[in-house]
Amino acid sequence: MLHDRVLVRTDIPEGERRSSGGIVIPATAAVGRRLAWAEVVAVGQSVRAVEPADRVLYDPEDRAEVEVRGVAYVLMRERDLHAVAADRFEGSEDSTGLYL
Repeated sequence: MLHDRVLVRTDIPEGERRSSGGIVIPATAAVGRRLAWAEVVAVGQSVRAVEPADRVLYDPEDRAEVEVRGVAYVLMRERDLHAVAADRFEGSEDSTGLYL
């Protein structure tokens, strides 16, 4: 990984989804713009706020997909992340575990 790049693995597979009420939503259904969570796999040497194994919130519309050894990943810049959820943030006082 170079510079400020972050490599993440998405949490949600493409295809059908289920609503919180149990309704099946087909993959072809149009949904509003929604941010997605992913797990950080690798970071470049200039990345400051994110470490591997953190969960990050990003915009799936602005992504560059790459396949490594048959596994699909998303490559992005650190500045394109919207939030970071990590256990190391939970130890501080008044912390939600999210770094926004």
